[in-house]
Amino acid sequence: MSRRGLAAVASVLDQAASSATNILVLVLAARLSTESGFADFSMVYVTFTVLLGLNMAYVGQSVVLENGAGLPPDEVRGRLGEVCRSAVGFTGAASVLAGAAVAAVGLALSGSAGPAFLALGLVLPLVLLQDGLRYCFSALRAPERALAADALRLVCVVAALAAQPSGASAGRLVLVWGLSALPALGLGLWLLRPYVRGARADLRPYVRRGHLGQRFVVEFAVGNGSSQLAVLGLGVFATPLAVGALRGATTLFGPLNVLFNSANSFGPPVLSRLGGKRATVRATGLLGVVLALLGAGWGAVLYALPERAGRQLLGDTWASASALLPATGAQYAVMGLGTCALLTLRVLAPKATLSLQVVFSLLSVGLLLGGYAAFGVAGAAWGLVAGSALKALAAWLRVARLPAATTRDSEPLSASAA
Repeated sequence: MSRRGLAAVASVLDQAASSATNILVLVLAARLSTESGFADFSMVYVTFTVLLGLNMAYVGQSVVLENGAGLPPDEVRGRLGEVCRSAVGFTGAASVLAGAAVAAVGLALSGSAGPAFLALGLVLPLVLLQDGLRYCFSALRAPERALAADALRLVCVVAALAAQPSGASAGRLVLVWGLSALPALGLGLWLLRPYVRGARADLRPYVRRGHLGQRFVVEFAVGNGSSQLAVLGLGVFATPLAVGALRGATTLFGPLNVLFNSANSFGPPVLSRLGGKRATVRATGLLGVVLALLGAGWGAVLYALPERAGRQLLGDTWASASALLPATGAQYAVMGLGTCALLTLRVLAPKATLSLQVVFSLLSVGLLLGGYAAFGVAGAAWGLVAGSALKALAAWLRVARLPAATTRDSEPLSASAA
């Protein structure tokens, strides 16, 4: 296999390791906790997910777009080293500030959620730095190093959480989860050292107006962050048990997230070689049908699980999460279609995606909150289904309106599409 092929395999495996870590963390936390304890842990984990996404959008996306274009070949590595050292420095500084803010919230909160948020504030710099290293390795075309660090992260966090006693508090589980990132962080920094040795860090570009990450943050905020914050809002203004149930149900669909992310990562280069609109739409339409069938099928398999097997996965949370599996399965089915529609637009008309993300992500938040107000947790889950279905429908209608002669080169590639 060529070096490029090996790099692609390493990238997919790294994504799988990262997704497996998130899945197993939630599964183990659910098994070790009471239903209310897992609800507190889920509140913290949703907060971490939002902060992780913001860091990915603001720092990670701009790092992976760096390729040293316009520089002599012998200067490219030095430039990438500077970019990576700067990214690590900014992530470390920003995560310390964010961690202090989260810890302050934890001190102000009463009840069992307070210590859990305090623990997140203490370990936030470790987990954000460890995750951020993967973007440096991506820019350096060394995904096998990211895979090594993330695989170690997976092993350490599973071992650390599995050693905790049943009924452990959410604060203890968060602290153990965060501290278990230390070995992977150390390995990642050691693997990065040869590339950044002697490089100069410059944090000023990250705080200047017009930094590319500012656009990516907007897209994340309206595309993913808004729904995560809406779920978090259910825990603040309604009940944390709703967050635990929703988080437990979506955790079981983690394997499909690997497929969706892989389609977004490796789809554009493949599709760009197909030529015009007809060939591209044929390929993405077929992929969308396959992903939709997988989502519906996986939901049916999970719904058919005996209660004993379900409790082995999610502990006390299984009872509330299992009732949401039909809705979550339907959501992932329509998400498969929507993902491929947006993928088509990124290839053929990249400027068309932002408006769709803004309008229909906010609509999904409204449907989630409205569904909860009318029908409780089940209504919130079906509200997400309706929002995802409307976004998929609108995206495919936008694809249908593209001129038949549209190709990737007919419209300049935007920063968000890149």
